[in-house]
Amino acid sequence: MGHHQGGHGGAAPVAEDAQETLFDQTPVDFEPAEEPPVPVPHSAPPSHGRIHLDLSAEEVPEPETPAASELCPACDSPASRTLFQATDRLYHTTDRVFHVVECAACKLIRLSPWPDVRELGQFYPPEYWFVPEQDATSRLEEFYRRAVLRDHIRFVLKAIENSGLEQGLVLDCGCGGGLFLKMLAERGYPVAGLDFSLAAATVAWRQNGVPVVCGKLNAAPFAPGSCAAVTMFHVLEHLYDPASYLDAAHRLLAPEGRLVIQVPNAASWQFLLLGENWRGIDVPRHLFDFRAADIEILLDRCGFEIVRLKHFSLRDSPASLATSLAPGLDPMVRRVRAVDETPRTKLLKDLLYLGLVAASLPFTLLEAACGAGAMLMVEARKKR
Repeated sequence: MGHHQGGHGGAAPVAEDAQETLFDQTPVDFEPAEEPPVPVPHSAPPSHGRIHLDLSAEEVPEPETPAASELCPACDSPASRTLFQATDRLYHTTDRVFHVVECAACKLIRLSPWPDVRELGQFYPPEYWFVPEQDATSRLEEFYRRAVLRDHIRFVLKAIENSGLEQGLVLDCGCGGGLFLKMLAERGYPVAGLDFSLAAATVAWRQNGVPVVCGKLNAAPFAPGSCAAVTMFHVLEHLYDPASYLDAAHRLLAPEGRLVIQVPNAASWQFLLLGENWRGIDVPRHLFDFRAADIEILLDRCGFEIVRLKHFSLRDSPASLATSLAPGLDPMVRRVRAVDETPRTKLLKDLLYLGLVAASLPFTLLEAACGAGAMLMVEARKKR
């Protein structure tokens, strides 16, 4: 974990006098086209005065799977204990059984063995990202997603206010389908997204009009100190080397910029009660399961200090409990599993799921009030 080792037109245009600073002297046109721009080799000069949004899978260098997930990435201890075994309970992308282990020395929880990098693609099928359609259930789901994302928006806007860098660029790492950034852009903020998945980046661009780069954060075409905020919602737990992303964020942030991260909380009541059945574990996609202390140590090693820590997410805390109890009702789970449903059945299941999410809210508010909420939402700044 340390340095030795995780709608069209929605995006607001960047003012001309800010473009050179943000993007290494290269002007950017944030107006989305009907199709993503054709990628060019990295050695070729930008054409038409814009940065090409890298949506080419071939242009993303294939990382190598770390050789020894048997050693703790945080402290190099070989000793660990198995908490439980689990497979892909949610999406059924594999029958392979994995161990979730806790380091005997530093208590960091991780997946063992780590899946090979060549396996990762099958764990994130295209249906993993929400693409709104024009039927009633999809409109209901998009309305719900927008409603609960307002909690994220408020947290990030407060972080930007704390930084004093109003209207600075917001870069969302692991942007997925880009709805969060679209909502920020609708409020007038310049935004950009980054995702390692070609499918996710394509949805963000074509469906939500978000300027997006497909690739790694440490190779993203942004100038050092160009970002007012870098956000990572449910990203660090998916990475072999989370510290590399935090190091890159530290480089891209302005001196008073803010890092906002969210991860599931492995010290939550939900985890303690549900164990391997907790949605927040999400085997095999989550390589780490963090507690607040783990996040604090990781941020400290990467040059950050915590400004705010919140144990609740309106989007994710109630939904994680609801999905844990009834995964077959979760719209995303059903979509990935390609469940055959009539429109009436689909709508009924969606309404039942929303009811279960609402019923889960009191418990999740209680666990958060007791400092054991299902999600950790963190605002951090560079050490002074």
